[in-house]
Amino acid sequence: MDLDGVYRAEYGRCVATLTRLFGDIGLAEEAVQDAFAVAVRKWDEGLPPNPGGWIVTTARNRAIDRLRRESTREARHAQALLLQRPDEPGEVGPVRDDQLRMIFTCCHPALSPLAQTALTLRLLGGLQVAEIARAYLVPEAAVSQRIVRAKKKIRDAGIPYRVPAAADLAGRLPPVLTVLYLIFNEGYTSTSGELLRTDLCQEAVRLARELAELMPDEPEVIGLLALLLLTEARRPARVGPAGELVVLAEQDRSLWNRELIAEGHELVRWCLRRGRPGPYQLQAAINAVHTDGPATDWAQVLALYDQLLRHSPTPIVALNRAVAVAEVHGPARALAIVDELDLPGYHLLPATRADLLTRLGRTAEAATAYDEAIALATNDTERAFLRTLRDVIGTRGR
Repeated sequence: MDLDGVYRAEYGRCVATLTRLFGDIGLAEEAVQDAFAVAVRKWDEGLPPNPGGWIVTTARNRAIDRLRRESTREARHAQALLLQRPDEPGEVGPVRDDQLRMIFTCCHPALSPLAQTALTLRLLGGLQVAEIARAYLVPEAAVSQRIVRAKKKIRDAGIPYRVPAAADLAGRLPPVLTVLYLIFNEGYTSTSGELLRTDLCQEAVRLARELAELMPDEPEVIGLLALLLLTEARRPARVGPAGELVVLAEQDRSLWNRELIAEGHELVRWCLRRGRPGPYQLQAAINAVHTDGPATDWAQVLALYDQLLRHSPTPIVALNRAVAVAEVHGPARALAIVDELDLPGYHLLPATRADLLTRLGRTAEAATAYDEAIALATNDTERAFLRTLRDVIGTRGR
């Protein structure tokens, strides 16, 4: 029995998994060490089929037990209740998947929408405060305060973390959709480090499938699943052989997952037949156009963005729409739109502006915009990509 080999191979990954769940690396390390000690006693006849999964499950349960014993630390006690597993006695309710059930439970209507999603992403989604702040384009301190206030409200008001009944699911659906969407986004473009976190993308897709099975007549649920599938289908082509970012226009479409694309297109058609468009359905339709045929029909994309902007009149939607405007009506008209947007701290605003300025031949202004985008970007792969673009226009200028 090569327990030492398992320890070396699995220790770091297991600690990272537990740290994402509990937000405390010391607790995670102690729990994983305890789990390996249990393994020494229990694995007498050989390794189980999935040693890493066994260690994570055992370590998680030991961490939960410890949190529960620390009765004076009430906020963590609430977190432990949220993280209980299905082998512990308790309600199940209409949501059969344990992770999805905990997300519905955590999205309690007594909390504000941002508090619901921030708390759920932190406790259950595996996201750090910095990653949640980036998703909402707000300072980290603001997210931390929201989470602290939410925990205090739970404690002071005695809000029970009861599994919601079937009649309560629709009311809790919007924040649940947001949580799954943001988990996937963090996996598709991580806040720091490598560009992709495949585990988050796959978990978001899995949960979206579970949600679609639970609520098959909700168009926005089906729209979200379609959106994630169509985006996930392009992931294999998003990073080049040297780990570099590959933009949509330059991706090798033969690497795209055609099964996911076909499934996503069918779901989009289902949504269109219902005639109740919403933001996730419209985003899915945009991605369906991107994955339909050898090239993108930008006129159709722009028409869909026009609808999406009416449903969700946000600066980010307006920025994405400007990219389509540039393809249909030219970079000058798109630049006029971008220059009116206010998205402080969002690196894709100056990055988009830099691209439009480059296409207009205004290379000195473009280089300045690229510098701003590089300074704001937090992901290493994106920063490297932006530096390459800036250096290219610098070479042209010489």
